[in-house]
Amino acid sequence: MDQPRQWIFAEAFNSVFQAPPYHLILEAILIVWIIRLLFFKSYKLHGHQPLTDKEKDDLVNEWKPEPLVPPLAETISSADPYRLVTGSPGKTIVVDGNECLNFATMNFLGLLGNPGIGEKSSSCIKHYGVGSCGPRAFYGTVDVHEELEDRLAQYMKSERAVSYSYGFATIASAIPSYAKRGDIIFADEAVCFAIQKGLLASRSHVVYFKHNDIADLEDKLKAQEKLDKKNPKKASVTRKFIVVEGIYMNTGQLCDLPKLVELKYKYKVRLFVDESLSFGVLGDNGRGVTEHFDIPIDKVDLVVGSLEYSLASVGGFCCGRAYVVDHQRLSGQGYVFSASLPPLLARAAIEALNIVEEDPGCFARLREKARRMQELLSGLKSLKISGYVDSPSFHLVRRNPVNYAEDILLLKAIVAQCTEKGVCIVVSSRLKHEEANSNWPPSIRIAVTASMDDCELVKAANVIKQVVDDIDSN
Repeated sequence: MDQPRQWIFAEAFNSVFQAPPYHLILEAILIVWIIRLLFFKSYKLHGHQPLTDKEKDDLVNEWKPEPLVPPLAETISSADPYRLVTGSPGKTIVVDGNECLNFATMNFLGLLGNPGIGEKSSSCIKHYGVGSCGPRAFYGTVDVHEELEDRLAQYMKSERAVSYSYGFATIASAIPSYAKRGDIIFADEAVCFAIQKGLLASRSHVVYFKHNDIADLEDKLKAQEKLDKKNPKKASVTRKFIVVEGIYMNTGQLCDLPKLVELKYKYKVRLFVDESLSFGVLGDNGRGVTEHFDIPIDKVDLVVGSLEYSLASVGGFCCGRAYVVDHQRLSGQGYVFSASLPPLLARAAIEALNIVEEDPGCFARLREKARRMQELLSGLKSLKISGYVDSPSFHLVRRNPVNYAEDILLLKAIVAQCTEKGVCIVVSSRLKHEEANSNWPPSIRIAVTASMDDCELVKAANVIKQVVDDIDSN
């Protein structure tokens, strides 16, 4: 072994001396340069002079931080001026100094400003303070949170409930708590923006079916069933969900829950229903679309509701079987990472539940007034109603749309003139550049409140009719 090794060294030694001198010089220069780069700093500070206190103060005074939000003048154009609202949004509201009947705020049961709720909330501040500013699982849970969840579970006749401090985050957190990458979600194409954000956060494969079209949903479920038969191994680990709303925020239409439950069992999928608009509205006791169709709540895998539209509070809740709900306490991002609901708002929701349980007839009165308002507005020439007949939130859409830009200008003109005449309504807000389906036509949203009497409904309908007729004639 020594002789071949000596031969190799001898050959290497001879090759070095046989190389041209310029080649050896160039290699030496490169080796020295590499050593310099590895072991020497690229620069040295010479004569570093620290700043004086005056220079430091001058730099601090000259520094101007960028604003957290752009100036209001830059965000609001002269062609689309903002409206200034003062006072609390009750049955009436002050807009740009004009007192108006409030058909813009979703205060379905008229509990905003209720003196009993205000008194209970104020006393809660004295006992608990304003809030913990901490998440529920850390140091944010107080006994009033657990009382609210127990009351909601009892009210909805479910095993358990979990509350969230922000209504938008409730469904947006609940969906990705269960659906993950590789799962499949069948969602109605009209689902609201909060659901769309939850679908995006889940990173699941989303299949949209036509709005309220059960036949189209079943066609897509059948197509997926055929794919599952071709790859049963993958299908065995792929979870499938159907996500709908009780009353759709974007259209005011009612979902066909009996058919959805039938498809759920037929194709073995999980069913999530967002009852944000139907909770406190539908059913003899306001329990939502499940009570409206007389379907046991345990046939729906997860029911999501809001405390913001009927119970005069803030936040949302999910209810269902205990193991389903408890899973969110560990994986629901809006629950785990958000500050808990201020105790005063939890107490407001509890007091609102007390009020509606003592007067269950309020739900029937609300639906009666919703039907009455839709009946009064049914004769509009250029606008048509989009919404379920018992829904207190419905839309006015142009009968013969031209294009989005022209239609939105027309609707904004109607809203502005109605406000001047004492009726506050709004154009539905849509984030066209972010929504999954941006083809929905613009609309005016009408929100009916149970505290309004028939004279006020007639007055508002007459104002809207007059404004629409005047604009049509021009």
